[in-house]
Amino acid sequence: MLLGLRNEGGFVGDRDRDSGTPLPDHVSARHEDLPSLIEGLVAFDRKTAPDLDAVLAAAILAFGFIYIHPFVDGNGRLHRYLIHHVLAERGFNPPGMVFPVSAAILDHINDYRRTLESYSVRRLPFIKWEPTDKGNVRVLNETADFYRFFDATPHAEFLYECVARTIDIDLPAEARYLEAYDTFRRSVTEIVDMPDGTIDLLFRFLRRNTGVLSKRGREKEFAKLTDDEIAKVEASYRNAFPE
Repeated sequence: MLLGLRNEGGFVGDRDRDSGTPLPDHVSARHEDLPSLIEGLVAFDRKTAPDLDAVLAAAILAFGFIYIHPFVDGNGRLHRYLIHHVLAERGFNPPGMVFPVSAAILDHINDYRRTLESYSVRRLPFIKWEPTDKGNVRVLNETADFYRFFDATPHAEFLYECVARTIDIDLPAEARYLEAYDTFRRSVTEIVDMPDGTIDLLFRFLRRNTGVLSKRGREKEFAKLTDDEIAKVEASYRNAFPE
């Protein structure tokens, strides 16, 4: 058994309020099948995925992993990590660059859930299970192939859409934000001498209050600033972030 894998059943869903009986939307792979299923994912990554388009390989590996749900906790975070890892490893984004596709996924969380359910809900009727005394599920039939083979078309389409959103919208917006922040920082240093950390704190105060330094900021954190300096700093913020 690989370190950390579940040693019992697993599911995603609710429990009956009165009886505690599981009400699964997704039943995870049997824990007895986890070693071979994980080995299958690793073999796919090493032998097949390198010949595939990076986004397609990431979709197959990451969604294959989340359906297996091999750990008690942390599966969602590892699922998203796999997407980033596969894209970076295949050279999809430049070395050292964070490609924030997870932000696009979270912005389309309902589409993401529908994508997951496109297979998990259809598979449920074919999984025979019974509740355990601990409120878990025990799978009664052979189900490994349900997790080993699945149609990843909807998952690849969804991930391609998120990648396109990241390239067309999120990255340009992030570049504009960083450029505006640098403009603001340079302007502040021309008004008053401040360490970078203090400038960042000042920026957060202004951003939370639509470009105006709050009463608390004036009286506490930035009490040493004169009214004229504050007015100039606020104007610098508005110039850098006119929206």
